[in-house]
Amino acid sequence: MYVWSNHPCNDGYPETAPVGKYQPNAWGLHDMVGNVREWVKDCRLGDYSKAPIDGSALDDAKCEKRIVRGGGWIDGFQTTRSAYRHTYEGGGEFPGSQVGVRLAREM
Repeated sequence: MYVWSNHPCNDGYPETAPVGKYQPNAWGLHDMVGNVREWVKDCRLGDYSKAPIDGSALDDAKCEKRIVRGGGWIDGFQTTRSAYRHTYEGGGEFPGSQVGVRLAREM
């Protein structure tokens, strides 16, 4: 169990919280930040100068470093926002309970 020494917080769960446990935001969306970091398809860039302008992912078969966004249960409040980027070096395996994926569907 992780102990928050500099961020006194207790939501009743030692690591991740169950999906949909808290009230939705103003748009009706649940669990948008703070539970786990979100694995995305983008390759790691130093900046956005080579990113596609149509909003698609920057994907490359030779990509060695990927991006995970936002903060998870183990992170401090500074990283708990969806725009925060972490570099993830690894294949398809995720480091424990710190990284997840977001399922979405078109409405």
